[in-house]
Amino acid sequence: MNQKALKTLEYNKILELLEGYATSTLGKDLCRNLKPLSNLVEIETMQQETADALSRIYKKGSLSFSGVKDIRGSLKRLEIGSTLGTGELLAVCNLLENTNRAKAYSRSENQEESADSLDGMFDVLQPLTPLSLEIRRCILSEEEIADGASPTLRQIRRTMKNTNDKIHSQLSSYVSGQGRSYLQDAVVTMRNGRYCIPVKSEYKGQVPGMVHDQSSTGSTVFVEPMAIVKLNNELRELEVKEQAEIEIILSNLSQETAEHLEFIQDNLKILTQLDFIFARALLAKSQNATEPVFNTQGIIDIKKGRHPLIDKHKVVPIDIRLGDGFDLLVVTGPNTGGKTVSLKTVGLLTLMGQSGLHIPAFDHSRLSVFEEVYADIGDEQSIEQSLSTFSSHMTNVVHFIEKADTNSLVLFDELGAGTDPTEGAALAIAILSHLHQQGIRTMATTHYSELKVYALSTPGVENASCEFDVETLRPTYRLLIGIPGKSNAFAISGKLGLPDYIIEKAKEQISQEDESFEDVLSTLEQSRKTIEAEQAEIARYKEEIHTLKQQLEAKQDKLEQRKDRILQDANEEAHRILREAKEYADQTMKIFNKAGQETMSAKELEKKRTELRQKMDSAGKKMALKTPEKKKSTLTAKDVSLGDAVRVLSLNVKGTISSKPDAKGMVFVQMGILRSKVSLSDLELIDEPVITGPSMQRTGTGRIKMNKSATVRTEINLLGKTVDEAIAELDKYLDDAYLAHLSSVRVVHGKGTGALRKGVHNYLKRLKYVKDFHLAEFGEGDAGVTIVEFKK
Repeated sequence: MNQKALKTLEYNKILELLEGYATSTLGKDLCRNLKPLSNLVEIETMQQETADALSRIYKKGSLSFSGVKDIRGSLKRLEIGSTLGTGELLAVCNLLENTNRAKAYSRSENQEESADSLDGMFDVLQPLTPLSLEIRRCILSEEEIADGASPTLRQIRRTMKNTNDKIHSQLSSYVSGQGRSYLQDAVVTMRNGRYCIPVKSEYKGQVPGMVHDQSSTGSTVFVEPMAIVKLNNELRELEVKEQAEIEIILSNLSQETAEHLEFIQDNLKILTQLDFIFARALLAKSQNATEPVFNTQGIIDIKKGRHPLIDKHKVVPIDIRLGDGFDLLVVTGPNTGGKTVSLKTVGLLTLMGQSGLHIPAFDHSRLSVFEEVYADIGDEQSIEQSLSTFSSHMTNVVHFIEKADTNSLVLFDELGAGTDPTEGAALAIAILSHLHQQGIRTMATTHYSELKVYALSTPGVENASCEFDVETLRPTYRLLIGIPGKSNAFAISGKLGLPDYIIEKAKEQISQEDESFEDVLSTLEQSRKTIEAEQAEIARYKEEIHTLKQQLEAKQDKLEQRKDRILQDANEEAHRILREAKEYADQTMKIFNKAGQETMSAKELEKKRTELRQKMDSAGKKMALKTPEKKKSTLTAKDVSLGDAVRVLSLNVKGTISSKPDAKGMVFVQMGILRSKVSLSDLELIDEPVITGPSMQRTGTGRIKMNKSATVRTEINLLGKTVDEAIAELDKYLDDAYLAHLSSVRVVHGKGTGALRKGVHNYLKRLKYVKDFHLAEFGEGDAGVTIVEFKK
């Protein structure tokens, strides 16, 4: 790829951004030297690596390679058998520790996670943990070897410590003892690596020993007392032994490192490559970039592409197509409208994509592989070469025409500018026609109307324009393909305050054809805006309809679920009731079968019969639907009269009004044998007779309902009730039974003390529609049941 295009499109600034995300020296070098590729397989491999690294970053976070230093020189020394210093061995240790972290980072907790293109690199890494631990154990820092690096070194340093202690002990006793008066200062110092004391010059003869130095004034001499000369000599010998032992330790560590030289070289190479790959992924993450889809057909289809060097919060995304249906795109529009940015966006994203970098655009944007990108953008005037702007641009054009082929992308900014407009436009058309005939993918910006007409009238050539809002004098930076743009020079000048008469004078200078063409462009622009507004409104309506449809479907699903649940509950309840009924029936059959096979007393049979009836009554209560809550009555004194049939709401009992309402709205109501005072607000009129004896009182409508025979049983059970309760219930029951034309009924009162039986019989004696009553026969209930017969 030619360097001029890389510089023109500011590719080097992308590399600077990329380098900032690398954490190792060698990784930064790879970023700095990255160049666009032209081999599709290599490009797709790098794109896949970037995508896989980005996926890992989103799942696990980033991976640092800051401990990876350039140790290639040290490794070269190991090849020839040299011994490494402490700093070099620590650099090897740091590399191995980074290798271990990278290895751990690569391990997946999810065994089902699919493999990616980076797995092979991570698998090759060899942490060599025993070697790194040994280096870390022996070397504490670049200036210090651990005492435990070897037993010999530990023994030497222990002896050195003891010798030092003896020297300090003797010197301290001398300084603080009899020789103190001879000293300049009561301190112990070192000269030439040996311990000395500062003695006044006049007393140097009083202190036997070796003089090693004197002060600049000559008033002080530094004397090594004879008593510690031997100890100092021993200390120097121990220091020599210590240094020799350190050399042995470093030699052994270097030899052990050299045994794994090949693994270490591979680790360095792979970690550097991984640092480079993860830097590309981090750059993609920062730019919210995606992996482009490459082709070799020269097709570019960038969706919502953003120039990566413009603030992502300010840049306006653009859609750019080229090579699919047309291979030449002519972009027109006013200055500062974004034409050059569109041009640079296409070129820079192409270079980034071919370098293995993701591009800041929507998913599935398409790029083509070009062997060369030629870009003539900006003011190329050269004072040194005595070239004008036009000459400089034309020099570039000549070079492009010579070198460009069908595998090239050519970008022109203001082609033909800098010279006579008529000649410039003609020249620009000729250049573009030549490139178009060669099938070279070309994108050019221009102000010339002739080029707009050329694009409209030539197959395979398409117009595009950068939208501009004349009202606000601001560009929208939207690229509109298929629509030629207006320069809007007159409109912009008018908005900026240029007098109308000057603008009108200027309009007279242009031909009628050019003016008509600009009018057509204005009409097209207005139609486009209207269509876009209508499409946006249609899209909004569609979205609203879609939302309402989803809500309706969700509501329908909810209703269906409730319906299914209600039906299921009902089926379960019906199944339970049928099961209980079957159990009752089975139990009844067992009792009667037992009665037929065995001799059972009437008392036992009656007891079983009573138990079964109680169970059936209990089941009936469970099955009964709850009656809806009654509304408060609104009857007034005018609505009722004597003999009206009513229902007492609080008691849910029927009765007959037997008195006129008083001032407080209270009336007497006859309910069987009971007569009670009730408020009109607790009553409601009913449309059926209330039978109190052999004579019937009709309701207000005069109708008598004859449906009693369908509901009245042939037996009433009064067991467990008091005489008053039993008589009230018996009175209503006998009325209903007589009305239903039953010939006889059974009254179950039990034997007990006989009080209930006596009360029932006394009441029956008073009823005129009772023909006869008597105790039941043996086997029918005996003395616990009374048979009542009605008159015909």
